[in-house]
Amino acid sequence: MSDTLIRAAFETRLAAWADARSPALPIAYEDFSFSPPEDDGTYLQAFLMPARTTSDDLEGAHTSFQGVFQVSIVTKAGSGRAEASGIADELRQLFPNNLRLDWGGLAVFVISPLSTAAALAGDTTSTLPVSIQYRADTF
Repeated sequence: MSDTLIRAAFETRLAAWADARSPALPIAYEDFSFSPPEDDGTYLQAFLMPARTTSDDLEGAHTSFQGVFQVSIVTKAGSGRAEASGIADELRQLFPNNLRLDWGGLAVFVISPLSTAAALAGDTTSTLPVSIQYRADTF
């Protein structure tokens, strides 16, 4: 249940931002049908990667949900890093360290600054993964 709430908190914020951009950025969500833009335009892929759920009390009333929210920025191969890097900077502002997202009675906290990983080059696309760590606790 809480992974669902955490996913909704991140994806809702991401979608509102992506829709408000000009031009809007399409987003491919996990396990949903998606067709990349026909013009080889830029799009995003969103992933929630939960880590092991833990508890920090002997009573078992506390549950800590932790993990990584990753957004992959997919651009046309051979177009350089400028566009993807600019989008990564925008995402860094959208999901700053210590951000609190409230969704369905659960508070989700961003617990790390946004990090970029090495780009993945394909035949027609280049993918720049960016990620943040999160934590949500219940008592």
